Amino acid sequence: MTMHSVQGSRIVPAVHGLQEVTPDPPDEIALSDQLRRERSRADLLDLASRHAHGTSDDDVRMRRAVWRALTLRFGHGVRIGRGAIVTHPETFEIGDGVFIGEQAFIQGRFDGRCVIGDHTWIGPQSYFDARDLIIEEYVGWGPGAKVLGSMHTGMPVDVPIVRTDLEIKPVRICAWADIGVNAVVLPGITVGRGAIVGAGAVVTRDVEPFSIVVGVPARLLRRRTDAREAEKP
Repeated sequence: MTMHSVQGSRIVPAVHGLQEVTPDPPDEIALSDQLRRERSRADLLDLASRHAHGTSDDDVRMRRAVWRALTLRFGHGVRIGRGAIVTHPETFEIGDGVFIGEQAFIQGRFDGRCVIGDHTWIGPQSYFDARDLIIEEYVGWGPGAKVLGSMHTGMPVDVPIVRTDLEIKPVRICAWADIGVNAVVLPGITVGRGAIVGAGAVVTRDVEPFSIVVGVPARLLRRRTDAREAEKP
């Protein structure tokens, strides 16, 4: 069998990052306000579950309306994929123009904080230990990528680790950063502004702004520089 290599690549305009945010319809916002006033938290979660996997316009609308009723803040133009799951959404602040992919799981905590900044794109099947998590604006989060915000202390050693206390550490993903497919960000990490975390990388230490890290554990590959600067002698 003859194998043919793929010749060349092409550059096309971005989509998500360039989309203008259109304010959500007033009647949808009014519906959220009504749900918040009249329904219990358990009722709202049940309603969210009933519309979680639907594809109709009503399902899409109800996902937004219920999430808005449940969260601390919910921006305009948010898109929520089928099967996206949250726990403790009352601790969430979601900005404008956010995309949350199908089957993403955002696990909050009753006394925690989860912030997702404007125009962030979250890929399908992502996982977030969002006990103390801030994702700033225009962040790209690759499909299947994960962030851990806590770990068991493992002490004392004469009991099962799963029974030891949890240590919660804040995770910060700064603006413009891009987290690759299936990457893992460990507790207490800050990924700097405009940094790139390569696919499958395991980030065990802070990532400097405008740098690229790859591998397990993640290590510096190079600094990001403007292509025009790189061409200078």
